[in-house]
Amino acid sequence: MKLYFSRNPNPRLAVAAARYLNAPVEFEYASPRAPGQAERYRSLNPNLLVPILQGPGRALWEADAIVCRLSRDMRSDFWRTDDDEPEMIRWISWGMQNFVKACDIVHFERGTKLRYGIGPLDPQQVQDGLRQFHRAAEVLEAELSSRLWLVGDTLSFADFRMGTFLPFNDAALLPIDDYPSIRRWYRRLEDIDAWRDPFRGLEAPELPPLPA
Repeated sequence: MKLYFSRNPNPRLAVAAARYLNAPVEFEYASPRAPGQAERYRSLNPNLLVPILQGPGRALWEADAIVCRLSRDMRSDFWRTDDDEPEMIRWISWGMQNFVKACDIVHFERGTKLRYGIGPLDPQQVQDGLRQFHRAAEVLEAELSSRLWLVGDTLSFADFRMGTFLPFNDAALLPIDDYPSIRRWYRRLEDIDAWRDPFRGLEAPELPPLPA
């Protein structure tokens, strides 16, 4: 199987999970929306986005689906399939609508827009994203104050998904340090080699630098 990726948040998530699982995939950097590239990738993902997992049968896109497939292939409980599965899915769903969403809003303004020159930073959007971040962080802080990981006693994909945008906090500048339990939880994630440096040894151009 081949995993097409970039250094952006969701492809990074898929690569980190694949490397954590020691999944037997080949990694290939891809930019489906670059000039002249669309037709190569359209049959794999009509959205022209990565990550994409190409293997036997139909190509699979969307990071969560890819990680589910790889975890099943590796017979790992990283993607829970036992009685903890509903709990894991709850945190994935909640995160995407709350904590991860808020991180995305702020990162898009302070990071993505400036890196790719797609418009000026919108201070109102940043403030709205930060309000959502604090509201969600209070919930997450309370949960993590009494546990190491989000589901049971061990790492799961819910933890990776919740942390999607935190490796990009040099750009987003989210106030993680205001929440000691979240900070401790994220430090545990950073202790995992696959999370801390998922692109080690891979050919992957760096993201465009932030303007000075």
